[in-house]
Amino acid sequence: MATFFNRATLTYGLNSITSNTVSGEIVQTLSLTKTALSEEYIPGSTVTYVIALRNSGITTLSGLTLTDDLGRFTNADGIEVTPLSFNEGSLLYYVNGDLTAPPTVTSTDPLTLGGITVPAGGSSFIVYSATVNSQAPLEVGSVITNSVTVSGNSALGDITASETISAAETPLLSILKSLSPETVAENGTLTYTLLIENRGNAPVTSDLSVSDTFDPILENITVTYNGDIWTEGTDYTYDETSGLFTSLPGAITLPAATYVRDPATGEVGVIPGNAVIRITGTI
Repeated sequence: MATFFNRATLTYGLNSITSNTVSGEIVQTLSLTKTALSEEYIPGSTVTYVIALRNSGITTLSGLTLTDDLGRFTNADGIEVTPLSFNEGSLLYYVNGDLTAPPTVTSTDPLTLGGITVPAGGSSFIVYSATVNSQAPLEVGSVITNSVTVSGNSALGDITASETISAAETPLLSILKSLSPETVAENGTLTYTLLIENRGNAPVTSDLSVSDTFDPILENITVTYNGDIWTEGTDYTYDETSGLFTSLPGAITLPAATYVRDPATGEVGVIPGNAVIRITGTI
């Protein structure tokens, strides 16, 4: 909404008379909302956004330009980073509910779309997705707030909407198994190493267990956890008949990952929390 003022001047010879001042208001007919279909993110996840444009006026609005900053912000090192990457090919454009040829993408950072139309008394919806990239903040409590601006509407100027998503507070686990030696003689000794990593921002303190069925079956096993000897029955169970090894609840814990942002590039490096289990036995 914009308020305007106006008055008239009457001149007669050397005299002038000023009228009263009248005022009026120009009402914005275009409204804009932005919605993320997911409230949380993790590294590499895809976030889908829906942009809703509604025109309450009696005139079609055309030639509009939409710009999305993809969450761009200045980090603590003074570096501008963009935590979202637009997924090319994800763009959908609906005019009054009908799927229409998408607007022109003139830039991907920031994302800029040209040639948008919103019918009189109607609506247009723009849907696209972005990937959480290596510049996204990952610590607990981190957020990505990105703003979208529509320009070319009228003398009322640009309109803007924003949406905020939060870093999910969760562990992100992986396990890698290796064998040494890879060639072993009959009745020889071998060692399985299990590397468990947590790339998430939350630690694991319970409900974590590892099981493995050895084939060939190992005999007379010894087990270490982060270099410390594990005790059968307290930390794990092992069945020499089936070869089934299982860690017991509470025996494995994992710290959260730590995150280090490169002050030059703004990219976030991940140092996983980890645990190492080594099982040695004879075949």
